[in-house]
Amino acid sequence: MNLKKIITQIHYDKEAKSLLLPLLDVFSFFYSKITALRNFLYDKDILHSYKVNAYVISVGNLTTGGVGKTPLVAEIAKYLLTQDKKVAIISRGYGGKLSNKVVNLISNGTEIFHTAEEAGDEPYWFAENLRGISVLTCSDRVKAANYAIEKLGVNVIILDDGFQHRKIQRDLNLVLVDSEKLFGNRKHLPAGPLREDFTGLRRADKLVIMNKTPEKIGTSILTNIFETFDEDKTFVCNVTPGYTYNIKTTEVLPLKTDVTAICAIGQPEQFFAFVKQKFNLIREISYEDHHSYKYEEIAKLSGKIVTTEKDAVKMQKFERNNIYALKLKLDIDIERLLNG
Repeated sequence: MNLKKIITQIHYDKEAKSLLLPLLDVFSFFYSKITALRNFLYDKDILHSYKVNAYVISVGNLTTGGVGKTPLVAEIAKYLLTQDKKVAIISRGYGGKLSNKVVNLISNGTEIFHTAEEAGDEPYWFAENLRGISVLTCSDRVKAANYAIEKLGVNVIILDDGFQHRKIQRDLNLVLVDSEKLFGNRKHLPAGPLREDFTGLRRADKLVIMNKTPEKIGTSILTNIFETFDEDKTFVCNVTPGYTYNIKTTEVLPLKTDVTAICAIGQPEQFFAFVKQKFNLIREISYEDHHSYKYEEIAKLSGKIVTTEKDAVKMQKFERNNIYALKLKLDIDIERLLNG
């Protein structure tokens, strides 16, 4: 078992035992104090946050790992486009080769200016799949937002993974929680998955429970979450696997086909579970989040390969006709989420 899997097990298995735990707990103590101090400084306006001339929606989470931000951001952006809004998505650009110290225009809604390797997998996926939506990357979301407003005429900003980026003020703060993993062992990084204390939920306007199981969410899960958040501000987003298409030909992969599943995402277990619902999964391969694929890694695999849409954008460059992307379906009332 590699270090990543060991850490993940520690984060989400309360019974997990490891010689690393005492050391991780020490680092976790200092991490929690630093994040608490930072939030205190923002709460007291010692560190300043800035209002930009646009409506700002933040989509984020309290924990690390892939909870489902990317597809929800896409659904929100598509809805706003139908409302005649001029929308930009701003991402930090993790995994991309471009410097995120400056503003990078990945797409102006009609033209894509950078590759997946340069932009990062998530920003490039947004650019490729959301025509009419501008996509930018920068670690300074205020700088990027002002660029989008002044240069592109944007009037709505969506912050991808923006909950902890307090420098920019937002009009709607959405926090996502995985229905199964919840808050893990409830410890701070690196001993647990928490990026900050539960008191951070006070800044959230609405909580979105991402349910990736075939069953409806049980009351025990809801009670767990409602201990820290108001029930009337909580929404459920049901995530299910949709069709799976060839990334070169768009041919749909028949159900029950033998496949190898490969991904480089924060929490690969759920992706593999989705694949198992549709196909005969004969092999699972996972890499570190935002992994940059090499041709040899894919070429050595035979048969049908199924990956995530986020990973697929990094495989488009390979001359392979056996790669398929699994499309996810989201069931949530976006209008009520944004306006209710």
